[in-house]
Amino acid sequence: MIDLFHIEKRFGDALILKNISLQFPEGSVTALVGPSGGGKSTLLRCINLLEMPTAGTVRIGEDEITVEAGRRVPRAAVQKIRQQTGMVFQNFQLFPHLTVIENVMEGLLVVQKWPREKALSRAMELLSKVGMDHKKDAWPANLSGGQQQRVAIARALAPSPGVLLCDEPTSALDPELAAEVVDVLGKLAQEGTTMVMATHDLRLASQIAGRVVFLEAGEVVETGDADTIFRNPARDRTRRFVSSINAAQTI
Repeated sequence: MIDLFHIEKRFGDALILKNISLQFPEGSVTALVGPSGGGKSTLLRCINLLEMPTAGTVRIGEDEITVEAGRRVPRAAVQKIRQQTGMVFQNFQLFPHLTVIENVMEGLLVVQKWPREKALSRAMELLSKVGMDHKKDAWPANLSGGQQQRVAIARALAPSPGVLLCDEPTSALDPELAAEVVDVLGKLAQEGTTMVMATHDLRLASQIAGRVVFLEAGEVVETGDADTIFRNPARDRTRRFVSSINAAQTI
């Protein structure tokens, strides 16, 4: 579903991602884990080209772009990649002047040019899926953090993207509210939604992800199935990281 080949990302002289090549099969759920500054969120944003790689190839389904020095990437090619992804952000980013139902409908009406009745039907279907249909007329400011994130997930799913990308979806929430979001993401995983998530929450990753990629200093240190990475990682660095995070999250 997603193929990354030799992805490099620089910010000025700083090399943030170093020659990363990864594959994310259709229907898989992958967690990107690692220390802060390791490149998790940058890699996630390179998948849907919110951050344009400095070099390398991104392929989603049948569409791909290759970035090379001095070569302009056509905007139409970038849009094709972006249209196949839905993005869930750490801080929800709901429109405060729109109700819950209007937030979910907005992209369908403005970008996709759907008829209003069709957009309304789709929005209600998704709000029901994430357990927020009873709050359809509420304002974001009147929702808890967990409720806002569930609405954000519904909004990301509205145009039926092939891939759902989640950037620290529970980090702004306390454990009880985070559990609401984990439950929703878990149901989507069971339905076969292809997901890639950057997270510090190893409980989220261990409950939902089938595969884990451990990143540090912009490089892939280790990849494997979630059970192996969290219980018996091959690399000492991965083992130390998992142990330290587990200890911190137990406190």
